[in-house]
Amino acid sequence: MAGEETRTVDTRTSMPSTERGASTVARTDETPRTRAWATRLVVVGIVLAALNLRPAITSFGALLEEVRDGLGMSGSVAGLLTSVPPLCFAVFGVTAPRLARRFGPAAVVCAGMVAIAAGLLIRPYAGGTAGFLAASALALMGIAVSNVLMPVIVKRWFPDRVGSMTGLYSMALALGTSAAAALTVPVTHVLGGGWRPGLAVWAGLAAAAVLPWLPLVRGRAAAPEPAPAPAPGRGSPAGERQQAPLRITRSRTAWALAVFFGLQATAAYITMGWMAQIFRDAGVPAGTAGILLAVTMVMGVPLAFVIPRVATRLPHQGPIVLVLGACGLAGYAGLYFAPAGGAWAWAVLLGISNCAFPLALTMVGMRARTGPGVGQLSAFAQSTGYLISIPGPLLVGVLYQHSGGWGLPIALMAALMLPQMVVGFLAGRDRVVEDEAAAAR
Repeated sequence: MAGEETRTVDTRTSMPSTERGASTVARTDETPRTRAWATRLVVVGIVLAALNLRPAITSFGALLEEVRDGLGMSGSVAGLLTSVPPLCFAVFGVTAPRLARRFGPAAVVCAGMVAIAAGLLIRPYAGGTAGFLAASALALMGIAVSNVLMPVIVKRWFPDRVGSMTGLYSMALALGTSAAAALTVPVTHVLGGGWRPGLAVWAGLAAAAVLPWLPLVRGRAAAPEPAPAPAPGRGSPAGERQQAPLRITRSRTAWALAVFFGLQATAAYITMGWMAQIFRDAGVPAGTAGILLAVTMVMGVPLAFVIPRVATRLPHQGPIVLVLGACGLAGYAGLYFAPAGGAWAWAVLLGISNCAFPLALTMVGMRARTGPGVGQLSAFAQSTGYLISIPGPLLVGVLYQHSGGWGLPIALMAALMLPQMVVGFLAGRDRVVEDEAAAAR
């Protein structure tokens, strides 16, 4: 995309003045219409892409016991599978900025939706555990690059509406997450009771998400120019240096945001992978356990729209971090002492706590001044964060298998919430990574 913008400027500079004037007139007539339909397509594409960024995980969580029995998995192997999503997000997410520079963000997201659809269709029928894992990795690869590029696309196309568009994206993501959790078990029964078609059916939603991105790729619709940085001037050497790749690891805010992202991801993937099983082991029927997981996920639908809008109006997002963390601690206490008796309350509290994810995405957009800065910060925070989150779901599976209960795993979840609150508070300070990286030179 950057290359295309440079070529446009060079061409206009080399034109005779009369040709530049004619070109300007033509572009004045044509650009608003082109940009209007492209913007609408981007909004539809963002929503459909977001709907597909979690069903691969929550549909598996809803049928975890059936998949374990069907493939002969132990508790430790099932725990390993619940750790695969953050591993894939870390490994493949870091490649997203480079792919976007070469092919354009729209093309990469479009390819990501194709990979999700193919992986979800193949994995139930791929054979044993290894085939299931390989097909899951294909779908998760598509999710990983889309995860990283969504904040970039929002910042690029909607620089004045980062909060509202991040809220819309997060709301759609929460809706897709909760829909897969709530509907996978009923759909499985409708399709004959086998877990394989119950998982494969979600490939259709991913296939639909490919469609709005195709015209953007084929038409090479250009995003609007980002607003210039407040200082220094665009034409100055210092302004050019701002566009150079940041030494992001020199920013304390970037590290705080990455650790916050990792710890909230740990909590989210433990919840998505294991919460339904916690309720089932407490005597809750499988269908109800799936609905409880859906309640946890659906809390993100309204809150994921509200929290980013509130966060962008505050100079410090730390207080929101603390409120969400307190809800998480209360939910874990409930799961420990009365998992079945107060199941609905614990599902709601943990759903509120899980809204640390849209808050983290919002802070990614707020903690960098430029579009390229957002891209680097998003890739760093998400890739590093997902690496941090890998051991969590695996440890829960191991503790569950060897202790024979959920006491130790729940204690681990509660313990991890405390550092999440600390680093989230630090990441919420009103700073930008460009300034910190420059000051550390």
